[in-house]
Amino acid sequence: MKNLLYIWYDEVRTVLRDKGILIFIVFVPLAYPLLYSYVYTNEVYRDVPAAVVDDSKSTLSREFISNVDGTPDVKIIGTFSNVKDAEQSIKEHDAYAIIQIPESFEYDLRHGNQTKVGLYCDMSSMLYYKAFLLACTDVSLNMNNDIKVERLGSITTRDEEITKMPILYEHKSMYNPQQGFAAFLIPPILMLIIQQTLLLGIGMEMGNTREKYMGSVIPFDFHYKRVMPIVWGKALVYFPLYFVEAVYMVTFVNRSFRLPTMGDYGTFVLFIIPYLLACIFFAITLSSLIYRREDCILIFVFMSVPMVFLSGVSWPRSAMPQFWRYFSDIFPSTLGMNGYVRIMTMGCSIHDIANIYIGLWIQTAFYFGTACLVYFKNIQKMMGK
Repeated sequence: MKNLLYIWYDEVRTVLRDKGILIFIVFVPLAYPLLYSYVYTNEVYRDVPAAVVDDSKSTLSREFISNVDGTPDVKIIGTFSNVKDAEQSIKEHDAYAIIQIPESFEYDLRHGNQTKVGLYCDMSSMLYYKAFLLACTDVSLNMNNDIKVERLGSITTRDEEITKMPILYEHKSMYNPQQGFAAFLIPPILMLIIQQTLLLGIGMEMGNTREKYMGSVIPFDFHYKRVMPIVWGKALVYFPLYFVEAVYMVTFVNRSFRLPTMGDYGTFVLFIIPYLLACIFFAITLSSLIYRREDCILIFVFMSVPMVFLSGVSWPRSAMPQFWRYFSDIFPSTLGMNGYVRIMTMGCSIHDIANIYIGLWIQTAFYFGTACLVYFKNIQKMMGK
């Protein structure tokens, strides 16, 4: 216990004296959630500008354009005489799509023929495509219904309702009613920030130690002769700090930006304990690859984006090759991100995410063993000398 307290105090003193480590383990976990949440505060992208090429110049084509412009997603910036002129507006980023109405638009509709409306989107962002496609599709369906009613002739109001919508349906978006980008992206990113900043902070501290003690991962001190005090002494520095930061994320950040908070806080606490321990021991294990303090930035920073893709948040895990699904389970962030989303966004209990919760404890035990192995080998090497 005496050695553990000495190592804990020595680690605290080292962290407080190093501004680089403090930035990664204090400033980034506190500031980045605010920055990311603020960037996506609007949640959805409205009034995406579009250009129109109306070759029909008819009453129905003007009605179609007016209805599209009336949707919350799209804003018509103007009508162009040809596609070439409209393309110039996309090149200059004045518009992000071209809606082309053919010359035969009204003639086809009046004579019972099928017609087409061309939609050409700037695919540099999927949000543009989503806005234009939904707007044009909804307007087309509504006009189809009106045309069907018109051709039926004189009928009752109730008959019109049935003709327009034979099957009445109600659309509800579960767990993200506004279909916002922040509610989809920020919750898993909060968990990723915890893992990545621990990797950077502990990795930088390991690099300092190696530079100071000629490649050794521990100081030349008699207190550093047993593995357990070393591992737990270091872990107890980061665990309470990150526990407070995790609570800060799930309370202050979520409430300030109205992110999903359907979960029970007691469930969150039970979940975050193994996740933090797994991340800490994982960081200690990987920090054995660091020989200079700058190495952690080169090795760990680039991992952030792959971690998002591998987690199954941006792309369904069911659509991934089996190898990558198993490979992603190596990282605590995969289970952490999915577990947190299920708790806070879907309101799941620990029982509902039992596989994830057990997986985090397995990772904790495994990476605790590898962290002990890192220091055990170094102690053996020192004893050999």
